[in-house]
Amino acid sequence: MPGCDFTRRDFLRWTAVAAASPFFARRLFDNGVLAAASRKGAVSPVNLELVTLTEQRAIITWYTGYTGTDDGLGRMEPAPADGAVYWGTNPQRLNRVAGGRHRDTPYHYVELAGLEPGRTYYYQARSNGMPVPPMPFTLISGNAVGTSDFGLTTGGPYSFTVPEPPPGRFLFSIALCNDLHMGEMTAGLVGGLPIAGIQQLPGLPPYPEVMLKSLVDDASALGASFLLAAGDITAEAVPVDLSRAGQLLRRFGKYRRDYFVTRGNHDRAHDGEAYAACRLGQWQGNDCFHDHFFPGDEPTYFSRDLRGLRVIGLDTYDKPGRGSDAGALSPDQLAWFRAELAKEREQPTIVFGHHPLIVEQSPFPTAASNTLEVGQAATILDEYALTPGLFLHHAGHTHRNHRTISPVAPGVTLQEIAAGKEYPGGFSLLRLYTGGFALNFYKTRSRLARAWSERSRQEILGLWPQFALGSSVSDRNTMVARDLSGLRAGRHKPDRWHRHALRDLAPASSSIL
Repeated sequence: MPGCDFTRRDFLRWTAVAAASPFFARRLFDNGVLAAASRKGAVSPVNLELVTLTEQRAIITWYTGYTGTDDGLGRMEPAPADGAVYWGTNPQRLNRVAGGRHRDTPYHYVELAGLEPGRTYYYQARSNGMPVPPMPFTLISGNAVGTSDFGLTTGGPYSFTVPEPPPGRFLFSIALCNDLHMGEMTAGLVGGLPIAGIQQLPGLPPYPEVMLKSLVDDASALGASFLLAAGDITAEAVPVDLSRAGQLLRRFGKYRRDYFVTRGNHDRAHDGEAYAACRLGQWQGNDCFHDHFFPGDEPTYFSRDLRGLRVIGLDTYDKPGRGSDAGALSPDQLAWFRAELAKEREQPTIVFGHHPLIVEQSPFPTAASNTLEVGQAATILDEYALTPGLFLHHAGHTHRNHRTISPVAPGVTLQEIAAGKEYPGGFSLLRLYTGGFALNFYKTRSRLARAWSERSRQEILGLWPQFALGSSVSDRNTMVARDLSGLRAGRHKPDRWHRHALRDLAPASSSIL
């Protein structure tokens, strides 16, 4: 949940706003809670989303369910159906059809390939011949399906304009993720409040494992050279969950060569018998996270040079506490961090850590616990203003996609990335070029991952997507021109994701499982 620390007062305030929305009942209707079946076995498509938009490709997802049913979570029961995206450069002439590799699925995931930078395209997704409506925003202004509001008031087609590629030569890419919550059994719990959580279906693997396995496989398939996981690696830092997270992350490569992790508030030192074999924590309890990922006396924060790129990993819960308050760096870590930035102010640099510096434009009530302690955040932003080589700060904790630019340090993109473990369920791919970078969010795409992502969409009365997806396409897809010519290209990893790229297909074979 937002910062994993939503209070009862916050919940009551927020649900009062939701209930007052004139579109709230319609939202439930669209998800099949109040709908009456027009005929037995009728299928309805919903929740159209433009997830990924690069200079060459767009990824579009939606869901199909049996009309008028309720699976107990407030959504329609999953209904396999065909699916296709009809698209083109003229809204009156959608003369291309894209589909996928699998027929008849409730969890549609279709990729449009061969896009031209700077060109505007129009599209309509259909299942069983019916157009798919967008995932609606009722609490805040937002657009899930395009880069303009074209088609939103008329039922489509919808529109997007393809971004220009970053200038220069491609160098390498990095997968950015967070909030894996290994060991968690119930998603969507809100501070012990009487709101139902969501569990995995009986007989299926635990959802954190499903999502992390797909995340690692998909990041590898896209050719990422490195992976950074920004905290909340586990639900409660239990040794077996730390070990399992490490096992799955090692599918990507070698720790501290290919992938790196930082601590989140859920990974803090804990009290109790389950932690007794771990070292004494600096602030409280026993620190199993420190033992597992930073053995010996080394600190839980670090700086690494990756092909000329300085990567700084922060421990944003380097403090005493039970995890439900603001994050903070210890005085020693803050002094080290400022000194590290001062070493090479011009060197291309990214920072990653669990708590954001700033949280803005949230439909949920925000609290101090959503971010790093406000005084430290201000100090860090002041340092960023003095560090022209720093271009990206990657954070998690909020479980949403959101891009912020602070006037204090306008050259730094402050990017919150949605949780890996639940809807929308994925990671962002940072692609570095000599003249800039692109940052694109990908939903994980295995069959089980897409099924869980759609199931966990129903968190917080089914309104969770309005917070988590990102209110605009640019909250999850961005391109920035920047001089990164000092970085070194490595051995290019093959892009296995697009080896079997989705081709223009006939509607009869255009759905994807």
